Amino acid sequence: MTPVTAEQLVERYGDRYKWFATGTVMLGTIAMVLSATIVNVALPDIMGEFGLGQDQAQWLSTAFLASMTANMLAAAWAMARFGVRATYIAALLAFIAGSILGGFSPSDTALIVARVIQGTAAGIVQPLAMVVIFQAFPPERRGTAMGIYGVGVILAPALGPTIGGMLIDNYSWRYVFFLGPPFCLAGLVLAPTFLACNRAQKSPVFDWPGFLLLCLAIGAALTALANGQRQGWDSPLVTGSGVATVAAAVAFALRERHTASPILALEVYLNPRFLAASVVAFILGLGLYGSTYLVPQFVQTIQGYNPTESGLLLMPAGVALGIVFPLAGRLSDRLEPRGMIMFGLFLFALSSLLMARADTSTDFWVFAGWVVVGRIGLGFILPSLNSGALRVLDHALVSQGAGAINFTRQLGGALGVSLLTVALDRQTSLYANDFSALQMGQGATTDTLDALILMLGRAGVVDNIHVALHSEEAYQFLSRMMSAQASVMGFRQSFLLVAVIFFSALVPAWFMRPRRKPS
Repeated sequence: MTPVTAEQLVERYGDRYKWFATGTVMLGTIAMVLSATIVNVALPDIMGEFGLGQDQAQWLSTAFLASMTANMLAAAWAMARFGVRATYIAALLAFIAGSILGGFSPSDTALIVARVIQGTAAGIVQPLAMVVIFQAFPPERRGTAMGIYGVGVILAPALGPTIGGMLIDNYSWRYVFFLGPPFCLAGLVLAPTFLACNRAQKSPVFDWPGFLLLCLAIGAALTALANGQRQGWDSPLVTGSGVATVAAAVAFALRERHTASPILALEVYLNPRFLAASVVAFILGLGLYGSTYLVPQFVQTIQGYNPTESGLLLMPAGVALGIVFPLAGRLSDRLEPRGMIMFGLFLFALSSLLMARADTSTDFWVFAGWVVVGRIGLGFILPSLNSGALRVLDHALVSQGAGAINFTRQLGGALGVSLLTVALDRQTSLYANDFSALQMGQGATTDTLDALILMLGRAGVVDNIHVALHSEEAYQFLSRMMSAQASVMGFRQSFLLVAVIFFSALVPAWFMRPRRKPS
């Protein structure tokens, strides 16, 4: 008979069990992490096929992140109610279904629904994997376990965009949705053998009203951000979504404060130092997911890279993060987390500041180097943030704080992608309007055309070039040049915004001082 409890599994497999359990849950984790970032490489092709703008295409990223953020809070209840094995298998099946729907989507709406399904599965699997690994390894070896988990989480987005880019260039963007399911199928084969199906003796209570209010608040906020630039910030849809966001958020806070089984322990935010750590976590999520959204868009739409080249650009950064992460993890046990976090924030801000200088002629390896600097910064932040945040809490609140800090980071990623998309669209539009001063008959246009005449004349072009340049085609050529330059400036301003936000995060990070030991 197949063992059904963790104790029986340990008795059967001995010391090897921890590796069997870790490998089983890591398969699902890798699939989920791949799906979180790999679609960004495919966005230009998806936008072209379905005729989407930036404000619509960003839903493919934010829908996944928002769904994952909300469902992370349901993971603990699902494991207690149905057991680890059943929960894991159900999440993998849901992810495979979402991937199939995404790969065969006939419309952008179906594609967004597929991303929501994938995000739901990811929100369950990632906390589940950490719980399984923590339970499988003894306390003195959990640092090693988290190192293994971290390497798996890091290598997936490092290699995924490159593999996805090759699939897009040689086949179609639809194939990126089929990269994760093989890992899920392997996990489905191993789960019945190596995962326990323990359930809580007493069926836990899940705060469904609070969960629905949270989903409403996040969904309404993303709707407002996604439609504000196109429909106007004072349009009925946007203002209505804004009102719904505030109302749902207030109702959620009141519900969580008065229910006996909250899904999010809000009292941890009353600790000023934990609140400061949460601000840093929110900004970290914004930068981590926002940069992985902006960089592939920039190099493909501005610099003309194909998806493979776009993926290769991100690979050195992923490798660098994989090297730095375990080293920073060891240092975080010896040094004050606040110092490492501030150093990491500075490096990421510097990376974004450097990318704000990018243009169409920026060299591949120069840009890749700038991204590497940012990922090294993340390597210093990631191991230190959770430990630094939890150190300031009373022991009774540590478990609630762990869920809260992870939720805050994921929420920063979901809202951050939307905020940066709004900033990109707005800045591009502003620069396009400024450049539109180059209109027919204006002095700036005449000066520009005269300069072109001079250059072409020196190059030996035909004598009647002056007439040709002042034709409608010449003005269309200038219009395309101005539109391209407006896009470049929009991206540069977006990278600059990320840099400013990360520099400002140094302030709350400073207040993450450790608790004073009683004398």
